Parts: sequence; C-alpha cells; structure tokens
Amino acid sequence: MRPWTLAIALLALALGRADAAGLALRYIGQHSIATGTLFEGVEFGGISGIDRAPDGSYYALADDRGGERGTPRFYKLGLDYDASGFHGITLQQQTLLQRPDGTAFPADARTVDPEGLRVAPNGHLYWSSEGNWNADPALRYQPFVREMRSDGSFVREFKTPAMFDYADHPGTGGRNNKVFEALAVTPNGTVVTANEDALVQDGPITTLEQGSVVRVTTLDPATGDTLAQYAYELPPIPKAPTEAPGFQDNGLPELLALSDSEFIALERGYASGPGNTIRLVLTSFEGASNVLGLPGLLDAGYTPMSRELLLDFDALKAAHGLVLDNSEGLSWGQTLANGHRTLVVVSDNNFSGTQTTQFLAFEVVPVPEPQTWALMLAGLGAMIGFARHRRPR
Repeated sequence: MRPWTLAIALLALALGRADAAGLALRYIGQHSIATGTLFEGVEFGGISGIDRAPDGSYYALADDRGGERGTPRFYKLGLDYDASGFHGITLQQQTLLQRPDGTAFPADARTVDPEGLRVAPNGHLYWSSEGNWNADPALRYQPFVREMRSDGSFVREFKTPAMFDYADHPGTGGRNNKVFEALAVTPNGTVVTANEDALVQDGPITTLEQGSVVRVTTLDPATGDTLAQYAYELPPIPKAPTEAPGFQDNGLPELLALSDSEFIALERGYASGPGNTIRLVLTSFEGASNVLGLPGLLDAGYTPMSRELLLDFDALKAAHGLVLDNSEGLSWGQTLANGHRTLVVVSDNNFSGTQTTQFLAFEVVPVPEPQTWALMLAGLGAMIGFARHRRPR
C-alpha cells in the first residue's frame, strides 16, 4: 500500500468511529442471557445497575421490587470479552438486599425498586431505589440512596432532598417509577444521582413534541448531605409508536463519571413498534447553574448541563445488525491488552419473554487533539504532493 493510501485509510478509520471530546467508542460485541434463566432457583433478570468489582468481576443489581419473582437482590458476574469479541458470561453469586434492621426485604410485597449500583471507594456498595408509589400512605415507600456492605447489609442512608419524595398533593414530588435511576461516583468520591424524568414541579415529562428536565444531585460521601444540584435537559421522545399499545417514553437511566464534573449519560427512549433508542451523551457541570435552591424549574432561569452526543446505538443496528434491548446500566470494564479502557452496557429485560438481558462491550479509543489532527492532515497533504511530484509523465 502506498504511503498516502495508508494515511487516507487510517484517517477514514479514525473519523468513522463514534467520537466526541477526546473519546471514541469501538463496538466489541454482545452477549445475552435469555429471560427465564434460573440461578440458585430464582429467575435472573431486571438488571438496572452494573459496576466493576475490585476483583475484576461485576456487581449487577436486579430491579425486582419483591412480590414479583423473589426477594430484591444483586449478583456477582464474570464477563468474558477481549478486543476480538464477547465470549460469555458466568453467574457467580446472588445476594439479598437487607433493610436497616438486618432482615431481607420481603419477597411477597413491593417495598423498593432497585435501580442504580456503584462500588464505593471503601469497598462497600451504593445503591438507589425509586421507591414505590401507593395511594395508601401505609403502603408507600419513598425513593432513597443508601450504602450497604457487599453482603447486602445496611450501612446508612443519604439525606436526599424531600422534593423527590412521593406526595399526596398533585403539585410536587416524584413521579412513580421515574425517580433515582442514575447513580455515579466521581474520582473524588462524590456520589451523584438523578431522577429518570421530570419532577411534578419541574414540568411535564418528555413527549414527542418536547423534552423535559431532570435534576442531577451531588451527595457528600462523608456527611451524607446534599451538596448541589444541576439541570439536565432530556430531548423529546426520539421515535413515534407505530403499533399498539402505542407506548412511548424517554428517560435518563444512568450516569458514569469521567471526572469530578464530567459524565457519560445513558439516555433510553422507547416506542411501540420502533423499539429502543439508546444514546450515550457527554455532559458536564462546568458552567451549569446550581438549581438546588429552585423549588421548580418550569419557567425558571438557569444554565443547564452541557450535552454532546457520543454515540447513537442506531448506528450499531445499521453496522452490525444489532437488535437493541432496554439498556439501563453502564460501567467501566476491564483494560484490554493494548491498554485501552472498555465500557459495558447492560439491559433490563423487564422479566419479559420478548426481551433478553443484553450485555454490550466497547473499546474506548483515545482521539487525537485538534493540533494532532492538523499535523496528520498536513503530513497527508505533503505525502500526496510528494507523490504527485514523482508521478511519471
């Protein structure tokens, strides 16, 4: 291959990756676990949160609320993939989530809705629950963020703002099944959570015509107090339903920290017929307003978090024939032999026979800085000019 041909090929390959702000993602492969798979006598599925354990395995949180398929629980998994593809998954351990009194959450009643899971710097686990709305206050369970040990035992609960709680009056509070989904831990240890779609006082939830706004809340790992809060603007539902029952949705199910202020956000949309729309978005607190003191965001003045598309998974459907499922979990993965980091995305199968628990792996490829691109392009131009100069006449 001639030098300029090689340069053009390398440039095209680099530009062909999904990239933004110094990150590029290369799809490695996927592996799925069928709905109905049993582990230790309990159906595996509903995976809404995932994070890599210190020993290289992965913790995965099921969003079984109790009263469905068993006691609320989380798992230990082994993921087998490398740069060449995704080779398999091993279910290693199942652990029951415990209440503050040391007993397991009941298997025959809805009391929690586990969604987010992160490994804490001290080796414990942070986890979030959307709670459970019920018109009867005695059967109503509020959303929370808690810390637990790796055996599922309770350590403490963070002091999340009361604005997220389910309320009897219609003007404020969290919406059922749309509260604390996302959970992240920054390099300095700050815990970050976000509601999946707008609080009642912050305006309507997403529609085909308009987006909504959610609150990304930071929590102090030392005191458990709320530190600050930032507005993240969700876009409108990306696709219209084309078949019954006409369901449509969009939300923010996950955040993954890149730095103390920068994150990868996982946006998940769905419409009956077109199915799932999954996007990875780069977002940051930098320049955004602290909205903690605003009782409502509807018509309020503030600067939202930045939003830059990193990857629309529709590109994977086109390039790899991939059928997307209901992705809700996002984690850093293992480091490949070439030194590149990886990302793991997992779907919540909703314990549905028409879905699977789908794991996707991506290589994180560094993107040259603008000045490096300039040098590459200049070198490419020089090689082409040199070749033309030497061309036989």
